[in-house]
Amino acid sequence: MAAAVAAAAAVVNREAFRQAVVNTLERRLFYVPSFKIYRGVAGLYDYGPPGCAVKSNVLAFWRQHFVLEENMLEVDCPCVTPEVVLKASGHVDKFTDLMVKDEKTGTCYRADHLLKDFCKEKLEKDLKITEEKASEFKHVLAVLDDLSAEELGAKIKEYGITAPDTKNPLSAPYPFNLMFQTSIGPSGLSCGYMRPETAQGIFVNFKDLYYYNGNKLPFAAAQIGQAFRNEISPRQGLLRVREFTLAEIEHFVDPEDKSHPKFSEVENLEFLMFPRQDQVSGKSARIIRIGEAVSEGIVNNETLGYFIGRVYLFLIYLGIDKDRLRFRQHLANEMAHYATDCWDAEIECSYGWIECVGIADRSAYDLRAHTEKSGVPLVAAEKFAEPREVEKLVITSVKKELGLAFKANQKMVVEALEAMEEKEAMEMKATLESKGEAEFYVCTLGNVVTIKKNMVTISREKKKEHQRVFTPSVIEPSFGIGRIIYCLYEHSFYTRPSKGGDEQLNVFRFPPLVAPIKCTVFPLVQNQQYEEVAKRIAKSLTAAGISYKIDITGTSIGKRYARTDELGVPLAITVDSTTTVTLRERDSKQQIRVSVEEVATVVKEVTDGLNAWNDVLWKYPTHSAAATED
Repeated sequence: MAAAVAAAAAVVNREAFRQAVVNTLERRLFYVPSFKIYRGVAGLYDYGPPGCAVKSNVLAFWRQHFVLEENMLEVDCPCVTPEVVLKASGHVDKFTDLMVKDEKTGTCYRADHLLKDFCKEKLEKDLKITEEKASEFKHVLAVLDDLSAEELGAKIKEYGITAPDTKNPLSAPYPFNLMFQTSIGPSGLSCGYMRPETAQGIFVNFKDLYYYNGNKLPFAAAQIGQAFRNEISPRQGLLRVREFTLAEIEHFVDPEDKSHPKFSEVENLEFLMFPRQDQVSGKSARIIRIGEAVSEGIVNNETLGYFIGRVYLFLIYLGIDKDRLRFRQHLANEMAHYATDCWDAEIECSYGWIECVGIADRSAYDLRAHTEKSGVPLVAAEKFAEPREVEKLVITSVKKELGLAFKANQKMVVEALEAMEEKEAMEMKATLESKGEAEFYVCTLGNVVTIKKNMVTISREKKKEHQRVFTPSVIEPSFGIGRIIYCLYEHSFYTRPSKGGDEQLNVFRFPPLVAPIKCTVFPLVQNQQYEEVAKRIAKSLTAAGISYKIDITGTSIGKRYARTDELGVPLAITVDSTTTVTLRERDSKQQIRVSVEEVATVVKEVTDGLNAWNDVLWKYPTHSAAATED
């Protein structure tokens, strides 16, 4: 009973904290619901001035940390994507969630969310829940992603789950494609979609990017851009929206060599990891050294491990609390059929553990899919110093027999046969020899056909080759920028008492790297001399490339400090003489005296990370905060 009461209290505290953060963010215009004067649209948000600045700073650092550091090739592709591209990638057929409808009003809900919310609420708030029932709900949450439409519908019915808003009965779950459909051109005959991810634009450009890179592997391409998902019932603020910013990397590598030349730079990093085995056996996430995770086979290869380490550093430098960051390996039922290994960087916030970055080894699936659909080979080549004798798989289609059997579909069957992987081809050879015919799935037809022994010859022959032609594997780190920013807001937010102790003041402890404004300038009193000095300082801050804000309102300096602390501004300059000024640091509230000529340089050193606040603190005389804090 005590444990249940404590859990319920923790939920209330989390919700109160979240509300305080969200209220501050909306009031200070970090973000607001879009089209607010028309009552808004769920899942769409506008970033205000400080929110735009934070986002811009996060993306600038992402470019520096990844694109510049790894010499990546950055591209910018259209948001509108032709249907054929997303058909090849599998999005048209498979990019779905299960939906239920309120049978009376027609309001739609995501089926798995309703079941998840029901189970979580019972576990967190039902003080009379039995151990047996609690165990059952935990099991449902663990297998939720694996439930079919029928199983999901049966659970909703068993638990008597109804529409949250009306308590009306719900329909059976059915799939709903999350892509926004559109038409390209005035005729409406050319179907397209708003892209649900930015990756496909990189894959379809692989041939040109490979050529641009001097036909050398490995190399990485990157893209930052908007993506669109028509969420069934968006909620959780910035965490689940219909339009969002993705930053994605596609690192192309030889599937036979996934080592990374810079792995030694990250191999000694230690952080919370949650391997598949630990999840299945009911253990908790634990600190693991990434070098150890790779050498023991917990992480599939060095390149994947390298990017996990780089993602960890990126998030920590932004200001994410390392104790509330973990890397969770996908369970078998979560893994895409083509993925070799996949890890999510999850950040804990008031909503629980939220997936913010996915780091996946997607094997060669994407390039093969687009090669097959487009007919353009998206391959790389390794040239040999000396010709090599190799045993090659040779698939020869007997086109006359295939033409008689499949007529207009002959071409698609031939292409599918000749594109077979070695394992599949040798299995077909064995079946044809033992049974005389074999079942074969042709993806472009969407059907299984019967191949007879006289239609195809499969053999292995020795040949001399001057190069090895292969389809590269892809390691993909994919960043949900809005999710990272929201978690950063929560991790940075705290309150502290005012000097009089009569109210709690809100503070965002953003690192200077991401702070929306780096510095504020306050003339202590409304005085023409002080205001002239403030203008001189502003000019020198502009010349140094530092964002700042001047506040010449007549309110007390304490209130002006509180206003800028609430925006997360790390440093404040108070002009209280014509020769020297007071420089205050946000979190410690410590103050030093700096000359008017030097202050922009000191601010730049701290905000650019060249010096920490403690590095400059001892260089300059301290200033008592008593006179200016309130």
